[in-house]
Amino acid sequence: MDQLGSNTNMDIEKESTTFDYSKRSQWLRAAVLGANDGLVSTASLMMGVGAVKHDVKAMILSGFAGMVAGACSMAIGEFVSVYSQYDIEVAQMERDSVEIEKEKLPSPIQAAAASALAFSAGAIVPLLAAAFVKEYKVRIIAVVVAVTVALMVSGWLGAALGKAPAVRSSARVSFGGWLAMAVTFGLTKLIGLYGL
Repeated sequence: MDQLGSNTNMDIEKESTTFDYSKRSQWLRAAVLGANDGLVSTASLMMGVGAVKHDVKAMILSGFAGMVAGACSMAIGEFVSVYSQYDIEVAQMERDSVEIEKEKLPSPIQAAAASALAFSAGAIVPLLAAAFVKEYKVRIIAVVVAVTVALMVSGWLGAALGKAPAVRSSARVSFGGWLAMAVTFGLTKLIGLYGL
């Protein structure tokens, strides 16, 4: 019995060490990219509007519009991209006179839906962070903190699923988000002060 349990554990260990994590890269890239894009672009848009308008409604409306527009854009982009891949794979199978197995081909609709959902999941974070805070400075801080935590979790999750270094991934994703929010806030503030 002990020998059987030992063999089973060795099989599990062997299986886990030989698993090809690069197979996850396509859907993982789309999910992480979608969530990060939702977080960063929506938060940056809200920060930009917040740089010139202190009204909570203006920030929330801009964030909501950014979430809807971004989710639609991501879905359409992913649909077109994956459909192109689908067409190429079908054409290659036809040239090779291979039977077309549709279940093995990429699904443009699944990719579009996953991308839109991932973007929306990321975008909801800064919206919720700002929605319940009336005071302007506290609202800006709440958005930055919420987005930072979400970016760190997203970076860690992406690294964990791909068996990559988690700290480096989280730091890279967080720094990119901070940079995007700071640049958007700063440039919009400058244009608001001097350009309009």
